Order: sequence, then C-alpha cells, then structure tokens
Amino acid sequence: MTVYQKRRAQIAKALKAAGGGVALLPTAPEHPRNRDSDFPYRHDSYFYYLTGFSEPDSWLAIDSSGKTTLFCRPKDLEREIWDGIRLGPKAAVASLQVDQAFSVAELDTQMPLLLSNQAAVWFPFATHPGLETQVDGWLGKVRARIRFGAECPQSQHDLCKLLDEMRLVKDAHEIAILRRAGSISAGAHVRAMQTSAAMLRKPAKSAGYVVPREYHLEAELLHEFRRHGSQFPAYTSIVAAGANACILHYRADTAELKAGDLCLIDAGCELDGYASDITRTFPANGRFTPAQRTLYDIVLAAQEAAIKVTKPGKRFTDPHDAATRVLVQGMLDTGLLDKNKHGHVDDVLLSGAYRQFYMHRTGHWMGMDVHDCGDYTEPGSKPRQERDPLGDMVMKKPPRILRPGMVLTIEPGIYVRPAKGVPKEFWNIGIRIEDDALVTATGCELMTRGVPVKADEIEALMRG
Repeated sequence: MTVYQKRRAQIAKALKAAGGGVALLPTAPEHPRNRDSDFPYRHDSYFYYLTGFSEPDSWLAIDSSGKTTLFCRPKDLEREIWDGIRLGPKAAVASLQVDQAFSVAELDTQMPLLLSNQAAVWFPFATHPGLETQVDGWLGKVRARIRFGAECPQSQHDLCKLLDEMRLVKDAHEIAILRRAGSISAGAHVRAMQTSAAMLRKPAKSAGYVVPREYHLEAELLHEFRRHGSQFPAYTSIVAAGANACILHYRADTAELKAGDLCLIDAGCELDGYASDITRTFPANGRFTPAQRTLYDIVLAAQEAAIKVTKPGKRFTDPHDAATRVLVQGMLDTGLLDKNKHGHVDDVLLSGAYRQFYMHRTGHWMGMDVHDCGDYTEPGSKPRQERDPLGDMVMKKPPRILRPGMVLTIEPGIYVRPAKGVPKEFWNIGIRIEDDALVTATGCELMTRGVPVKADEIEALMRG
C-alpha cells in the first residue's frame, strides 16, 4: 500500500468505528490574480494528504468499507495544449490506487449515489465556501429517492476532526520531506547572510555599486528555494531591516540594509506539500553592536530553555513558559523593564508587562501548512477554570501533551520600539530566532540548524 492508501484506510476505519458513513473532500479551487491570469495553483492540504494528487477540480470520496472514488478533470487534448497534461479518470485508478474514478462533470450525478444508504456524511466544515450548500443539494436528491428505497444520511460531521489528529503526528514519509525542506531553507538563510555582508563590504563609490535593499535578500532566498527543487515559499518571506524588524508580519520591501542595523529574516520553502519555517536575525554588515549582542544572547538563551523542555510528556505550552521566563529576566537585567516598577520575574509574568517587548507565542504546529492543523489542548480532558492574559476567569482545557512525531516551531523574540523609560541603545532592535523541532522519543530534533544560530558563528559565516 502507498502512504496515501494507508491514510485513506485509516479514515475508512474511523468512519466504521463511528457507525458508518462516507467522507467527501474537495481540493482547492484556482484563484484569478487579474485578467486572464491565475495565482500559482496550490492544492488543498487535506486532499493532498489523502491522494498525493495536485490537479484542481478534484474530489475524493471514501466510505466506511474502504471504497475510494476520485473525481478529476477529464482528458481534453485542446486544453492540455494550453494548460498542461491532465491525468484523467482512466489513468487515475492505477496511478492513484483508487477503486474508481469519474470526470468531475459527473459529480452531481454520482455523488447522490455515493451518499445513498450511508449512515452519515463527513466533510470539512468552514474551509470551502459553499460546500455545505453543495452537500445539501446532493442530500436533497437522495431524499427524493426515499420512496424507491434509498436511505439518506441522518447526520453530518466535520471531517477535519479526524484528519487533524492524523496530520498532527507525522509519519516517516512526512518527516523525510520536512527534513529536506528545512535543509533547503537553512541554505537559503546562509546565502542571504553572506549576500548582505558582501554587498555592504563593497565601497559606495565603486563601479557597479548597488544600494543593498531588503528585496535583494528576498531574491536570494527565492533563488535558493527553487534551485533545490522547492515548488513555493511556504509563506510570504519577511526580510526586515532595522526598525522594520519590530513589525511582526512585515514583508520584504525597499528599505536599505545599513551597517550597524540588524536584519530579521523569517522565511521557509515548501517542498512536495510540506513547509519549513526559519527565522534568523543578523547584523547587516556581519558585526553585532554591544547592545544588539546583549539582546541577541538573551533571545538565544530563551530558545535554548524552550528546546530543553520540548520532549514527550511535556505540554505544548511548556516551551513558551520556559522561554518567557528567560526573556523576562533579560528584560529586567537590561533595564527594558524597571525592577523598581515591575518587581521580579514572577511579578512580571503575572502582570504581563513583558508583552511590551514580547507579544506572541513561542511556537505553533507545523507540517503541510506552516501554521499546521491540530488541537492545542489535550483531547478528552476536562476544562478547568483559569485566568486568561487579560485577567478574566475562563474555562480552558489543559494544553496538549507532546508526543513523538509532532512538529512545532520554537521562536522566542524581543522587539524594542522607542518608548519612554526604555534605554535608547535598544531602540528599534527586533530579534527573533526560530527553528523547526521534531519531537522524538527522548527529546527533540531541530531540523533547521543548517544555518548558524550563535552570534559568534553568524559573524564567522558572514566574514567568510
């Protein structure tokens, strides 16, 4: 069995355990960019997870007996001249190892037949606009045949509930791709660091001098991604020079890279449907200033603290808590937070005053999507009362327990905007360090350490 057949069999088993039914899943539609031009096509992650098929206009149906049906675009020699070769229903059966395949033009005819006499219908909720209406239309056709002995599904369920749990724990096939994606992305970060240093070494009045800008480094990232077989960036690359690094979702633009400034790059490639996610912060000219180095070492120490607790049995929130404690101590030691005003570490953690300089979580699930699916609370656990970040009492489930095969990012940071009472030597410094961690049997494996992370190693790389 292929990895996709095994996954479909697992879905069928889950449907059977739930009392029977059929699962329906469309892929993503094409999206127009402007007149006569579409955005580059990217499949639906759930659909690809079960098929390995990346053509648009496709559907998958799986029933609790394990029978799988694919709908795809029919062969069309004239359209294939313009848009590329189509697999077609006839070849799809053997190529994708499904039981039967039809043209997508037959969807409205065949789907009511697949739904007839099924106990329930499962499809992804709230991910495909209009899907609920489409399913209702097919169910209406089934109900119209009740007088002839057909039975209509009596319940509807969210297919994402089953798929999210499956996708959360990666198999060997997925881990191999994630490692490769992390390696490609690490190489791209190395290339960007070296390019930045090389451009700033060139005298401004020399022949052929070009003012180094953020988009130059973005171009190096994209070149390295594609050169090694990556199909897309996993997300829009962040290349933020100087004060721009204090904008969390800044995008690479025209700002100049200047000696004495830091550059924050948050970028990763997508390879064969799987993402990578790396952030590195480095001095544009290859040399940290004392103030930059002070804050950088604090963020690195926070990441190291988070890495130590990323292992089986720990909770998803444990890396964040470990990193935040180190960051807060650093904020107090450097004067970013006034000890006389804010007290000690536990006082700051309770008050949330650290959020002036660190306002996001330390990680997220990662896999086919850069912010991957999966519940962040432990399934089957009972809610308990606790305070939220605003001080209100809420009912929350305990955080997810980490298990081998889960993949998450570890990405602490410090972002210092000019403000009253904040030491000026730290103004406009934004630092984030991010790696992708695979939870193993004994700890975690950092799949993105092909790019240096220690300050001395970054400076040595950029000198070379």
